[in-house]
Amino acid sequence: MGLEALSNATSRIAVYPDPAASELVSALAGYHNIAEERIITGSGSDSLIQYIVNAFMQKGDSLMTADCTFIGTYVNVNKYGFGLVKVPTKNYGFDLEAMTNKIDHSTKIIYIANPNNPTGTMISHNELTDFIDKVPDHILIVLDEAYYTYSAIHDDYPDGTKIERPNLIVLRTLSKTLGLAGIRLGYAIGPADLIGYMYRVKLPFEPNILAQHAGMAAIGDSAFIEETVTTNKKTLGMIEQALEESKIKYVPGKANFTMAIFENEDEAKKFVSFSLSKGFVVRHLPMFGLENAVRISTGTIEQTSRFCKEVINQFHNN
Repeated sequence: MGLEALSNATSRIAVYPDPAASELVSALAGYHNIAEERIITGSGSDSLIQYIVNAFMQKGDSLMTADCTFIGTYVNVNKYGFGLVKVPTKNYGFDLEAMTNKIDHSTKIIYIANPNNPTGTMISHNELTDFIDKVPDHILIVLDEAYYTYSAIHDDYPDGTKIERPNLIVLRTLSKTLGLAGIRLGYAIGPADLIGYMYRVKLPFEPNILAQHAGMAAIGDSAFIEETVTTNKKTLGMIEQALEESKIKYVPGKANFTMAIFENEDEAKKFVSFSLSKGFVVRHLPMFGLENAVRISTGTIEQTSRFCKEVINQFHNN
């Protein structure tokens, strides 16, 4: 449905897009059963994080997050010269207790990705709500749920859009299960007053007209979403089973990727090179402080099957 809408929208590319993305926002409001004033759209999570940093931070403020999470957060804070506090992870996940203890007078925003990218770990509903209740209301909590649809199959995974707090903004994207990564489309949900501040710094014609129309069609395509989630569950299981059989350690993934852990950085580099030689791109993670780790994303069943047989199963024989 998204592709059909995208094709139909090409006849309108000579016209500037609606600055407020009114139809898309209305469709998203209906989908989530919330007021339109609580939603803002943008060109993916990077764009929305930039709006948040720009709207709510000033000199002397800091953003707190984990030391290995979505790198776009670091980039957006650093480019404005604001403070960045990176708290070490615990078992490759957000250490919420340590983060609570790190809050000080400079803390303006706390960013949490659930599940975390690139480690794939997940925070449960009770863990998240307990943490949110401990954070003072004057500190903004940004909950990035880019992989929500994949993770929602787990009973204890929280839906941030159902947690109403005056200081909570939730990020979602249409790049993952809806397969629209190339058009860059995401949205944020939060209290109307906070969303209003984000609109003050929003670029006027973002997202573009093609993204708006594709997004409106895609969010209602439940059959495609269900097929994608079902396929991902199978392919993620295939990858993790192959890693286990090959005695390669890994962090069980709660999204559409898993993180393989090697004995050292050289082994991780060899795995990346070997994968590339077979036509597969995987991500080495030294920029996250995980020199011996590699993130492996799922693909189609055919792609994943070939990756398991030609890469994971053959790596130690290489």
